[in-house]
Amino acid sequence: MPHSISMETWRAWRELLRPGDWVVVLAGLAACAAAGFWFWRGGAPDGVTVRASGKVFAKADLSRPHRIEVPGPLGVTVIEIEPGRARVASDPGPRQYCVRQGWLARAGAVAICAPNEVSLTLSGRGVDYDSLNY
Repeated sequence: MPHSISMETWRAWRELLRPGDWVVVLAGLAACAAAGFWFWRGGAPDGVTVRASGKVFAKADLSRPHRIEVPGPLGVTVIEIEPGRARVASDPGPRQYCVRQGWLARAGAVAICAPNEVSLTLSGRGVDYDSLNY
C-alpha cells in the first residue's frame, strides 16, 4: 500500500532545510543537467565516408550540398549530403532500413544498406567507437 506524505510532514521537512541546503540541492540539479548535456551529445560531423562492398567509394565534406550515386549488387544507392548532415535518399534493398534512418547529423552515425553492401558514416570528433564492420 503506497504511503503518501501529509502536508504537516512536508511542512516539517521544509522547516528543517536551511538556505545552504537549497543551494546544495540546486547545485546538484545543475550538475546533473550539465552532465547530461555534456555526455549525451555527439560531436559535430565534418565529413562523410561512403563504402561499397567494404571498400571506400567516396569521401566528402559536409560544407556543400551534393549527391553521390553508389553502385551495388542490387542497384544504385543514392546518398544526399547537405551542410552538417547526410542521408541515404534511396536504396534498392527490400526493407529500406537505411533510408528510414533519415538524416544523420552526429559524428560516428552510420547507415548500413546491408543487402546492397553500401554504408554511410559521418566522421568527426566525438565518435563513440573505433570501427564498424558488417
